[in-house]
Order: sequence, then structure tokens, then C-alpha cells
Amino acid sequence: MSEVTIAVLTAGVSDPSSTRLLADRAAQRTADALSAYDLRATFRSIDLSTIAVDVAQALVSGMPSRPVTAAVETLADTDAIIASTPVYKAGISGLFKSFVDLLDNDLLIAKPVILAATGGSDRHATVVDEQLRPLFAFLRAIPMPTSLYAAPDDWSSPDLGDRIARAAGELAIFVRNETGPQIAEQNWGRHRHEFGGNAGGAPQSISDVDFSTDLMRLAAGGDRTQET
Repeated sequence: MSEVTIAVLTAGVSDPSSTRLLADRAAQRTADALSAYDLRATFRSIDLSTIAVDVAQALVSGMPSRPVTAAVETLADTDAIIASTPVYKAGISGLFKSFVDLLDNDLLIAKPVILAATGGSDRHATVVDEQLRPLFAFLRAIPMPTSLYAAPDDWSSPDLGDRIARAAGELAIFVRNETGPQIAEQNWGRHRHEFGGNAGGAPQSISDVDFSTDLMRLAAGGDRTQET
């Protein structure tokens, strides 16, 4: 049985956390769906409440601590992500958004993601698609078609279980088919990568920089038309 690694990124701050509970239920159903394809899932938890101070300090100083770096590296090394945030003031958690602000723009290219959120009422159910989905689209990740949202009344409803199962099944198909890695591999060179970033293909030294591109020739004072 092959193994895949999935990061469970949560921003709930209460104990127990309904946001964490929603992510855990999605993780369990994802493990079940993957096992049907002879894939064993290993989950790596990123609980942002435990590194909230580190996230704030990294935003201010630009120098991430070891726990923040470890969390970012976890996202970079996993095959897929389950991202879950509470909804505050009709928006996603500030802690969640602050952590995402620390990520390199090319870190999650073609990474499949289940989007999930919890809130106090049905009025905020669209936050997932109105805020989380564009956020991960900007990062060029691949949000699953089914979004998850749970208000207090949803926990006793079989509809929530159905949505979780559908999202988990979608993620399992993406992971089984290795759709994300294929997209990333074919298009990696067409994306702009951050020098010294955490993305797998990011240039880490001067020897990794391709000076033959039009952009680099123009930056060096060359003429794109003459050179090409």
C-alpha cells in the first residue's frame, strides 16, 4: 500500500474546537476514501493556535521562528491539505489569514485542498467560497469543488456528513491520479518563483537562476528583440 501525506491546517482557538472537529472528520473520511484506492494516509497537524504569537512576530519582523518555518515546510512537503478556519465578523480568522500571508506565492502550486469553515449561523456559509476559495486560487492551489461549512445546527444533520464524504472523495481522486504533481511539473517553469523560498523548485542559489529568460536579459540591460 502506497502512502500519501496530508496536512490538516486549522485555526480554531477554543478547546474543544469545532473547527478542528470539522477538519478531523474530513481527514477521517479522506483516509477512508484513499484506502479504497490502496493508499494509506498520514496526517500532519498544523494547529495555528499553538503558534499564534510566532505568526504575529513573523509578520512584524519578517523573520519566521522555527515553529512557523516547520509549519510552512509541512505544507510544502504534503500531497494535499485540509484547511479549516472559524468565521469571525463575517470573515475568515485573522490568525488563518496572517499565516497564509507568510507563505510564498509559489508554495502551493497545484496542491489539492479541502476548504472548510465553522461559524455561529448559516448566514456566514458563503464565507468559504467568497473568501477561502479566492485566497487559495491566488496561491494557485486546487480547491476541491465541494466546500465545507458547519454552523451549530449542522452537526446533527446527515447533510454535513454527506458533504464531508463528497469533499473527501474528490480529494482522494486528485491524490490518486497525482493530478497536482503533473500540473506542477508541466508548468513549473512558467511560474515565477521566490528566490530562497520554501517551494520545492524555488531557486536557492545563484546557480539555480536561469539568466537566459527575456526577463533576466532585460534586467541585465539587454534587448529582448535583438536577443531573440
